[in-house]
Amino acid sequence: SRAELGMPTCLLCSCVHGSVYCDDLELDSVPPLPKDTVYLYARFNKIRTLRKKDLSGYAQLKRVDLSSNGLTSVEAGALAQLPALEEVLLAGNELVALPELPPATRRLDARQNHVTSKGVAADMFEKMKQLEYLYLSDNQLDFIPVPLPDSLRVLHLQNNNIQQIREDTFCKPKELSYFRKALEDVRLDGNPVNLSDAPEAYTCLPRIPTGATF
Repeated sequence: SRAELGMPTCLLCSCVHGSVYCDDLELDSVPPLPKDTVYLYARFNKIRTLRKKDLSGYAQLKRVDLSSNGLTSVEAGALAQLPALEEVLLAGNELVALPELPPATRRLDARQNHVTSKGVAADMFEKMKQLEYLYLSDNQLDFIPVPLPDSLRVLHLQNNNIQQIREDTFCKPKELSYFRKALEDVRLDGNPVNLSDAPEAYTCLPRIPTGATF
């Protein structure tokens, strides 16, 4: 690729005040970035693998957008090594598993991939105490990825294969005073789950999820 031929990244991409825009350049890897990069946009390329070395040493990187790349794998630690990372945008790729993320992550958008429930590490989201926005629609999930952090505001799971909601999916049946005040937007439409099957499952939510009640 042109990046590997030694072309400076800021000639190939455009670099503006900490943002690097590398959209639609037929890149097959993340090019070397200025060390003070805060926002990276590398959408509509051909980056199939995100390697750990691609993003090592970027202490200020807050947003990584690799949407629509045909991305199939993220090396262990590639994203988790970024201490300031808040937004991870991976929509429209070929991922079957979610990568490990740093605890500061606020937004994960992995819509339109092939992520299965086996591809979500146990308790992955529980330790992400800053997570507010989780977009996992149009994947192949069989289960809601619990436990979910109290910080969560938006959970989009439409068009998966989720068949069951339990009383403890969102709430804590033994703690009657428990209330999830942040989680106002839960979407489960397009799943083979009947929201009416577990009426007690939503008592701690500000509003009932969107989905089928057949």
